[in-house]
This record gives sequence, structure tokens and C-alpha cells, in this order.
Amino acid sequence: MGMQVTTTIDHELCIGCGRCIKVCPQDTISLIEGKAVVTGRMSLNCGHCQAICPTGAARVGALDPETHSFKTFTMTPGFVPFGGGATPELVSLMASRRSTRNYMDTPVPMDVLHDLVKVGCLAPSGTNCQLWKFGIIPDREGMLKIARLTMDFFSRTNRLAANPLVRLFVPQLREYHRLYAQAVEESIREFKAGGRESLFHGAPAAITISSKPGASCPAEDALLASQNILLAAHSMGYGTCLIGMLVEAVRHDRAIRDALRVLPGERLHSVIVVGVPNEDWKRPCGRMKPEIFNV
Repeated sequence: MGMQVTTTIDHELCIGCGRCIKVCPQDTISLIEGKAVVTGRMSLNCGHCQAICPTGAARVGALDPETHSFKTFTMTPGFVPFGGGATPELVSLMASRRSTRNYMDTPVPMDVLHDLVKVGCLAPSGTNCQLWKFGIIPDREGMLKIARLTMDFFSRTNRLAANPLVRLFVPQLREYHRLYAQAVEESIREFKAGGRESLFHGAPAAITISSKPGASCPAEDALLASQNILLAAHSMGYGTCLIGMLVEAVRHDRAIRDALRVLPGERLHSVIVVGVPNEDWKRPCGRMKPEIFNV
């Protein structure tokens, strides 16, 4: 959709209050003879005008009402006003979410995975471009296919990193060899022997988030969407974990990119495994003390 204007104003309903003009980030709307009029040539299609119009006169055609329609739950209707949310419950949810590395064999219903993607799409994005793509790996068969390709990539990486001469000229491999190579080698050996699959921690499904070309801040967009998914999954009874090793492997291995359908010009930013947790947490924990300073 880009910056194409899809905003319309119903002049019969418009009362000329000017609220839509005040909140429009692109100056798409003007007040002419006491009525709101679409005059701009560009729009973020953010929906601010639609959200604030007291009579429902403003509409943004690019917005899909189905993004608020879910299969596994019903969203509470209406706008939550500033200060109207339940902050203690929200923060408790954030504190309780943990990276899950032990999963039941229970499959994750496709409706749940699609609802989690929709929740991810509620995140903000730079200039509201929403140039993200969500891939779904729905079952263990698909997960194991990607795991095998990734293990092959890291087997080759380990062979390179084992060569002191290569490490001398590739600083990234020096760090990888020092911190990760031995643990990765053990995981590969265990996986090939038919043991534990440690890349995805045995999770039955995953969601990938990549970006199409043209996004102003694609990595940030993807990670904001990821946080939405992580929190929503916890509230729905599912554990999650971000798999950074696969994101790194995709940057260097075409076979994995093709398997995950990351097209030329696109970039993978986030891989989230999802499943019923086989863990019994008792309490939320704190975090390491942050560095806070005035600017």
C-alpha cells in the first residue's frame, strides 16, 4: 500500500471538530469550510483519524477489520483510555514470561499460531510501513527439516573455526570458536545420534518474522512484534523462546533461507518457537540492575 491515500471522510457525519487533523502525522486532512477534507497526497494509513473521530466520519480503507478478529479468543471491544489499563497485571505478565527450553509433544493448533501473528501485527512499526512477513512452521516435521539444515551449516562453520589460520583473518570466527564451537559440536553430535534436538529445544512449532525491502527500521519492527507474540503466547498457555542462532545462520546459508522462504532483498530478524511448556515455574524473578543515566 505504501503511502497511498485511502482515507475518506463522510461529510454528512463530519462535525468539523478538527480532531482528525490534529492527530494526522502526514497532514493528509485539512479543514475546509467547517468540514474535514482529504487534501494530502500521502498517508501513513495509521488510522489515527478513524480512531479519534467522534462520529465515525473518517475511514481508512487500507485497514483490515479482520486484524481484530481472532479464532481462539474474543478481543474486548472499545478503546482502552490512557491510564485505563491494568498495570499490575500487565507487569506481572511481563515478569512471568520466561524463555522456555522444555516442551510437551502437544501440537500447537494452527488457529493459535495465526492469532499470535495477528497479535504481533498490533505492534508499532517505523512510519507505520508494516513491511513484515510472518512464516509459520506448524509441526515437528518442519522443525526437524530446518534443524537439519542449520546443523549442517554449523558443522561447516565449526570446521572453518577449527582452522587457526582462518580464525586469524576472520575475527567473528575467533569469537565463535572461543564461546560457542564446543557446545555447538556437542549438540550436533547428540542430534545426529538421535538424541535431543537442542536448536529448537523440542518445540513443536515456530513463527518467523522477516522484513520486505523498504522498511525504515525493519529489525526494530520485527522485535516489537516479537514481544507482542511472546507475551500473548504466555497468556494463552504457551511457552516461547527466541532462536538467535537460526537468525544468524540464515544470513550466511542460502539453503536455510530458501527453506524458510526468505526471498532476495528480504531479511530474517526473529524466530520464535512455540509450544506447551514442560516446566513448572513458581515465581517471577528480577532482572540484572540496569544502567540509568540522565542525558
